[in-house]
Amino acid sequence: MAARDADGEGMGPLGPPEPAAAPDGSSLAWSSLRREVETCTRCPLHRSRTHAVFYRGGARPRLVVVGEAPGAEEDRRGLPFVGRAGRRLDTALAALGLSEEEVGILNVLKCRPPGNRFVPAAARSCRPYLDRQLAILDPPRLVSLGARALAALDPGAPPILRCAGQPRRALGRPLFPLVHPAAIRSRALARRWQDDLAALGSWLDGPSDGTAREPL
Repeated sequence: MAARDADGEGMGPLGPPEPAAAPDGSSLAWSSLRREVETCTRCPLHRSRTHAVFYRGGARPRLVVVGEAPGAEEDRRGLPFVGRAGRRLDTALAALGLSEEEVGILNVLKCRPPGNRFVPAAARSCRPYLDRQLAILDPPRLVSLGARALAALDPGAPPILRCAGQPRRALGRPLFPLVHPAAIRSRALARRWQDDLAALGSWLDGPSDGTAREPL
């Protein structure tokens, strides 16, 4: 991802993130996967990481948010979206009435890329981890943050600014694309973010196929 997409300092109102929870009935598979990620050497990014970044959120989330790659604070703490972009994301989720246990947050890349620039080759190496996380968590809905996360989930999707705020389906699940919160650098994008969040709230109030609200 571009350097401007890196998370900065700070932490959102969801509070200090706890170690990744093990989904009910899948604790062994989840723990094994986490160990694999934390010790992964599949691509060169492991050489410069402080920590691999696995997951934060509930053990059985109703909504999984997929971001692009860890930033500096994420690398330091080993948890996704705990910097400035995470603060903006957590504020948005809390405003929608979502609790910590109802949301899971992870990234396509599990290690911070140099200069916070997204590395497609590393994404290919990380892809089995993403697929296994989603298979174990089995969330009813997905939200993607940014163009690279959207492309990972739905390679045929239009450009992010064309489809953000418009529900889709990907990987057999309802998907709601959003712009990356770290990319909001103008009033126009800030307004777009708020409008898309309002649409996300309506989507969550709709049927679980993306068109009835499942209980959240």
